[in-house]
Amino acid sequence: MASPKDLKYTRTHEWVRLDGETAVLGITDNAQNELGDITYLELPEPGDSVSSGEPFGVVESVKAASDVYSPIDGEVVERNDEAVDAPELINQSPYEKAWLVKVKVSDPTQLDALLSNDDYDQFAGEQIG
Repeated sequence: MASPKDLKYTRTHEWVRLDGETAVLGITDNAQNELGDITYLELPEPGDSVSSGEPFGVVESVKAASDVYSPIDGEVVERNDEAVDAPELINQSPYEKAWLVKVKVSDPTQLDALLSNDDYDQFAGEQIG
């Protein structure tokens, strides 16, 4: 599956959609495929800070528990409680319904260091292959 073109990606399999001064964060389709059936999701509360390269949440599946890393610095303004209550949404809709948090971006230039969809797809293909 080709990754959506309007997003930026990390090498730890998170995605970012910039919406004005707010970034929407989630995990990629590749990540949810590798994890398998997701059974638990832990996310920060609004008002919490996130830092680039640092874990901000945990996704647990029948196979493993995995940290979710923030690609940017900022403050959480909203979390997806629907995904917390029904973590299987990540398996069903990783780019639409199962966004994880919305973050007020501290430094928009951090997005420049992230991968395009083509670069991410190539990277993810190398990881799997």
